[in-house]
Parts: sequence; C-alpha cells; structure tokens
Amino acid sequence: MRVLIVYAHPEHRSLNGALKDVAVQTLEAQGHEVQVSDLYGQDWKSQVDRADFPALAPDARLVVGYASKLAFESGTLTADVRAEIDKLLWADLLILQFPLWWYTMPAILKGWVDRVFAYGFAYGVGEHSDKRWGDRFGEGTLAGKKAMLVVTAGGWEDHYSPTGVNGPIDDLLFPINHGILYYPGYEVLPPFVVYSTDRLKEGAFEPIAERLRARMATLGTTPPIPYRSQNGGDYDIPSMKLRPQHARPGVSGFALHLGAEAAAARSQSGPD
Repeated sequence: MRVLIVYAHPEHRSLNGALKDVAVQTLEAQGHEVQVSDLYGQDWKSQVDRADFPALAPDARLVVGYASKLAFESGTLTADVRAEIDKLLWADLLILQFPLWWYTMPAILKGWVDRVFAYGFAYGVGEHSDKRWGDRFGEGTLAGKKAMLVVTAGGWEDHYSPTGVNGPIDDLLFPINHGILYYPGYEVLPPFVVYSTDRLKEGAFEPIAERLRARMATLGTTPPIPYRSQNGGDYDIPSMKLRPQHARPGVSGFALHLGAEAAAARSQSGPD
C-alpha cells in the first residue's frame, strides 16, 4: 500500500513529531511505501491568492473557483500544488496528522486543502442534473482510496464526550472527515485521537505509540465510517435533503448522515 502522511506541526521534537515517526517506521516495516508532506518543513504557502493562478490575466477579477478550474484544466497550477496532487493520486491511503487547535486543524493544513483540492480535481466533477448532483460524498476523483486523521488534543477525553463541554469529538471532526475527505470520494477510517497531550506523564508515550502501531497494522481491515452516499438514494436531488424515510426519532445533526446502525453505535464508543 502507498501511504501519504500530510503532517502539520511546527516542532519535530513534539508529540506529533514522535507519532509521525512511529507511523512511518511501522508502515515501512510492514512493507508499505510512505511519503510525508511536512507542511512547516516545506514552508507551505497557506493562503489562496493571485499567485496561485499565474495564467490569470493581470486585469482579470480573481474568482477563486473559476480561476482554480481554468488552472487545473490548462495545467497551469503552481508547481507546489501540482506536486501535492500527484502525491494524492499516487497514494492508496491519506493520513492527515495535526494538533487540534481551536477545535479544528492548523491554518497551514487548511491552506493545503484550500490550494490542493482544486476545482475539477477534488470538487466540481461529474454530472449535475435532476438525477445526480456531481460526483461527491462517496464518489469523485479519490474514490477507491482511504483516508484517516491522527489528531492530538490538549483536553481530557471526557471533555470531548457526547456530554462534554467541548462537544463530541466526532462532531468536531465531521467537517474534516465528511466535508473534506468523504466529499471527493475517500473511504474515511475512524480517527486516531490522543487526549490530554498537555499533561502527559513520564512513561505515557510508549502506550500511545503502541496503540498507533496497532492502528497502522489494521488499516486494511478497519471498516470505514459508514457515511451515506449522496447519489445512493438516501437524499433527494437536487435539494440534497435526507429523504423523510431515513429520519430517525431523537437523531439530529451530523449523526443523520450515518447509517442507522452506525449512529446507534456512535453514542456508545469513540475513536481509538
């Protein structure tokens, strides 16, 4: 299997840096090919601006989606973006690794998504009609590949429980898992989350590393999060609203977009 790790932490001597090394060593020992996009190490440009579209006429108004589409179709995306797209096409599995900062990914990683997930590549693909609304949410350019998150969080695990003050970790990660990874077609594996990272005691790292090694060893057999396919019949097209027969009493919000069995299990277990 070919694995791409997109790593977003500014300090290599951090817990994240150590976990990234564990993942790489474990995967390579299993015979997998691994590439790492170290965004801070690459001095990744996070903002989208005119420099991303060198073929855009100097006097043209910048409409980002339109400019992205033209650049992708004409092969004029910048070299750094094209290199990351090539890595995504190469990889069978994408791992996004990052610390949870202000309830989401660091800005540099969001900027990687903004620039690399170009129009015509990650979105804006497929037929749009009264029968289909594009190839997305279970379909798309990256269908047939897998993705997962490796996340560190400073708060206690209880703080991210269904009744925790931070909100359920599944809800916090839903915009990434569903909106960024599932959208262009990835099968999304459950996240690997490490909690209380600001309070790790001496000797705590090795048990965490061993859990990560175990996850890396089961990537091929771990069932993906069973999100509903957009074009599979659960949603009305073109309104994109869940059909009434799929609504479940007492279930609302993000959990509606999971299959019934998964939604029931969600309240009883969390990520590894």
